[in-house]
Amino acid sequence: MKRAVVLLALCACNGARSQSVDAGAVSANATSDDARIEFRVEGRVVRSLTLRAMRAAIESESITNYDPYYEREKRFRALPIERVLDLGFQGANLGPLGARPFVLRAGDGYTVPMQGSRLLEGGAYLAYADEAHPERWEPIGPRRSDPAPFYLAWKLRTQCNLETHPRPWQLAVIEVARFEAVFPHTEPTGHAEGSPARRGYATFARECVRCHAVNREGGRIGPELNVPQSIVEYRPVEQIRAYIRNPLTFRYGAMPAHPHLTDGDLDDLVAYFTAMRDRKHDPDAPVARDAGYAADP
Repeated sequence: MKRAVVLLALCACNGARSQSVDAGAVSANATSDDARIEFRVEGRVVRSLTLRAMRAAIESESITNYDPYYEREKRFRALPIERVLDLGFQGANLGPLGARPFVLRAGDGYTVPMQGSRLLEGGAYLAYADEAHPERWEPIGPRRSDPAPFYLAWKLRTQCNLETHPRPWQLAVIEVARFEAVFPHTEPTGHAEGSPARRGYATFARECVRCHAVNREGGRIGPELNVPQSIVEYRPVEQIRAYIRNPLTFRYGAMPAHPHLTDGDLDDLVAYFTAMRDRKHDPDAPVARDAGYAADP
């Protein structure tokens, strides 16, 4: 989903995304050598590297591929992600990074969980310059969003699907972390593995958290789904299901359709939302409201 507030606060953003960055706020220059990206492990910063430092240690490449945001071939100056991760997590004693789960965080709140096996399958790059626009990145989309300073780009022809190969721009943080550790209050505690709520939780983690939060944990581009009210507290279930399946039948907006989600998937998502309705955690509320979770220390 995009940054636009939609008629229903729903899930399953498949990577299609726009920002509320003003066209006038877009930087007039290409990415500065002082631009910085953080590398974290379970919330702890292990290294912070400037583009200058990364370029000094890693040979830049020119990559070209069809870009689904620009809807045509684009050419970027970029660093292979394998070398970037090796440098960023050097000395962290993490073992094979391909076996680790990652969370990629953008400056606008877009949050992408991704398995290391996907990120390191070959073809992923940290792009830092648009070679066709050396003085200024070409903005993305109708809101003229600026991808700088860093944009996750994919090189191979088989890596153009935003569902399987997300492309966060304004990338600011690469973190090694389990989903449950990063978003602990999104879990439907008390529900058994294999239950509808747990299956819906897995769908939320796979499809929704990039743009949406539950209990203020997750992406901040789309609407919050559980606090102060859960979506199931103010929208009929059938309307929720229909909106997830095809939001453009309700209103024009940025949220994509999700024809790949089965009726069972939608049932599970509703079960998850219903479970979380009774597990609210709202640290931003004027008076803390927690149900089903112990108070934070």
